[in-house]
Amino acid sequence: MIGCISIFLKSSYIMIRIKEGAKMSNIIKELNEKLPELKKFYKEEKTPILVTGKMLKIKEIDEIKSLIEKNIKVKVEFESPSGIGLHAIKKDFKKEIASSETKFYNGSLRSGQKIEFEGSVVILGDVNSGAEVIAEDNIVVLGNLRGMAHAGAKGNENAIIAAHIIDSLQIRIASKIKERSREDVEVQAFSIAYINNESEIVME
Repeated sequence: MIGCISIFLKSSYIMIRIKEGAKMSNIIKELNEKLPELKKFYKEEKTPILVTGKMLKIKEIDEIKSLIEKNIKVKVEFESPSGIGLHAIKKDFKKEIASSETKFYNGSLRSGQKIEFEGSVVILGDVNSGAEVIAEDNIVVLGNLRGMAHAGAKGNENAIIAAHIIDSLQIRIASKIKERSREDVEVQAFSIAYINNESEIVME
């Protein structure tokens, strides 16, 4: 049986991602199983925990927070996929992002759908596997990015790709291509992609 919780160790926090559609009873059961193992990572350092993924009700947030804090005395934050404040941009990403004309798409992109724009694109939903987003400048997805994204499509190497979670097997910025295996996607969670000073796409 595939679990409903994934745990990722990031540079400044630990992410607990809850699968969309997971039942609360299964979430609590799996947390009870995984939290003792997670606690072993903690010594003196009090790395905060970010709970993300499934849209949670206030009562569910309180229950999950109480369970985590009962096992590990750390700060617990929650972020839903519809949240505007992308955690990685707000807290981790230091690259200056140029402004440009922006197209907003309200909804998720299904397999086979494609958006192209001569500027930046903001998707107010998910980009599912088989869908494509192509922009001359930046691409921001407020949900999960599972499809193909090509930012800086006409050679802009300062463009960035940002999403709640980047689950794509391939992304492109300008002429650079970043490919990931399915195994990499399952064990590593990233929210930002950009080209560094060595002209390579890096993800954080």
